[in-house]
Amino acid sequence: MGRVKDLILTFFNNRWLVFVAAMWIQSCAGIGYLFGSISPVIKSSLNYNQKQVARLGVAKDLGDSVGFLAGSMSEILPLWALLLVGAVQNFVGYGWVWLIITGRAPVLPLWVMCLLIFIGTNGETYFNTVALVSCVQNFPKSRGPVVGILKGFAGLGGAILTQIYALVKSPDSASLIFMVAVGPSMVVISLMFIVRPVGGHRQLRTSDASSFSFIYCICLILAAYLMGVMLVEDLVDLSQTIVQIFTAILFVLLVVPIGIPLWLTFSSDRRNPNPNEESLLPESEYKEPERSEHDPNEIIFSELEDEKPREVDLLPASERQKRILQLQSKLAQAAAEGAVRIKRRRGPHRGEDFDLTQALIKADFWLIFWSLLLGSGSGLTVIDNLGQMSESLGYDNTHIFVSMISIWNFLGRVGGGYFSEIIVRDYAYPRPVAMAVAQAIMAVGHLFFAMGWPGAMYIGTLLIGLGYGAHWAIVPATASELFGLKKFGALYNFLTLANPAGSLVFSGVIASYIYDSEAEKQAAQRHQQITNSTSSFLTKLFDTDDALKCEGSVCFFLTFMIMSGLCIIALILSLILVRRTKVVYQNLYGRTRA
Repeated sequence: MGRVKDLILTFFNNRWLVFVAAMWIQSCAGIGYLFGSISPVIKSSLNYNQKQVARLGVAKDLGDSVGFLAGSMSEILPLWALLLVGAVQNFVGYGWVWLIITGRAPVLPLWVMCLLIFIGTNGETYFNTVALVSCVQNFPKSRGPVVGILKGFAGLGGAILTQIYALVKSPDSASLIFMVAVGPSMVVISLMFIVRPVGGHRQLRTSDASSFSFIYCICLILAAYLMGVMLVEDLVDLSQTIVQIFTAILFVLLVVPIGIPLWLTFSSDRRNPNPNEESLLPESEYKEPERSEHDPNEIIFSELEDEKPREVDLLPASERQKRILQLQSKLAQAAAEGAVRIKRRRGPHRGEDFDLTQALIKADFWLIFWSLLLGSGSGLTVIDNLGQMSESLGYDNTHIFVSMISIWNFLGRVGGGYFSEIIVRDYAYPRPVAMAVAQAIMAVGHLFFAMGWPGAMYIGTLLIGLGYGAHWAIVPATASELFGLKKFGALYNFLTLANPAGSLVFSGVIASYIYDSEAEKQAAQRHQQITNSTSSFLTKLFDTDDALKCEGSVCFFLTFMIMSGLCIIALILSLILVRRTKVVYQNLYGRTRA
């Protein structure tokens, strides 16, 4: 009986179990991506016009991105309580909307509906915060892959929930809203005591690389499978039995990763009956540098940038690391003998733990923020206008591009985490260089959209999806490395504000203004042609709202030339950040390479 209890405790405290549970929670954190399927039901049931639906969309975007409260509460409440708050918000917000849509509750004013949508979608920020905070702490040496996979599942959540809805679809179209209100809340509440820090830095194994490779394979198979299923269901009228089989396979793919913690638990037990003495990597290979307020090494580490000669930074990596270690040793000896008194600068240094107010006065933090705003904001402009873009270029089946960019977004998040980890792990080079590469890819993608060449929609969707998704794997990992893990929740949720801010300016102002301007020019030309060839009666007959639609690549040419330029500016900001943080990454990862 005692052996069974030990196995259960080992399994429950395994960091891979936490990671898999966080993946499942993130699969439910894609509620915002379902708004396009929910809004027609709300519009028809409440007789809203398109402007009113657009306001609900703005409320959804704000709820999905404004995570100040989640970040602040993560420093006060236990993580299970944070998940419970998010689940309650999700249930109350969308549950109330469902009651209104189905006539079970009285119709409320538009601003109250916006508030309910905001509250319901804002629950996602709690799910994201808990998943990232707990897993980044459990995998401090694998932040890139962990963040990339978790954010990837959040991006793929809409497609997963859509396929599940296809299984339970009923004649009542409002049932999708009911599923959004109840489904994620049930999943999160069932897992809320599992997703937490479990001292994962003490659980490093030689098999971790193969475990991540297995997860990556599952991610690629899942993305390819969902893409294939969406295309088949769109082109072929399938029976309910086939849909059930497709959904069952989806569930199997989602559950398969649980095999990793199960295998680790029982393989550990066979080697060593005492779970507290499991075979791990040598301490020197994985120990994260710990710095406390009373640790003299912290002071010495903080002073290195001030004490070292400038020419040290110009030396080769191996020689630079050697000189820094020598200087640190001399400082430690001098401090111990009382020969010098090392005065520490006020506030932490890069690589140490910052709170939000300390980070806000650092140039590196604002370089990350503005680079993210320009890069992800231009990508979100594509996502928000993809339907109109495809229509203007003559494509009838617009939702194919919406599905494609969702899949490429997912692969960009997973790939961004994977390749940025290679950069820092194998070369001790700053992670933001991967963000610069992603922004260069996006700049090319915007050019394809601007030119409107044959097939440009497919290539542009691929490039923008990959680049946009990569941002959300690279930025959280970079922030955790430069500003620490202690207040990571608040830092991450502040950075996410860059997304709606960029969308508001680039999509809500620039893209919409240019599109309307070009549409008015085309409408005026059509009006003039009709005036010259028909009577005034026919002029009024043909002068309808449909004339305000824009056709051709000219509708978005100037917009995407501007977006391409903004991505180039973001690339420059990322390269400035790379230059500023080279020494920090050498200190963090150079010793690991040696």
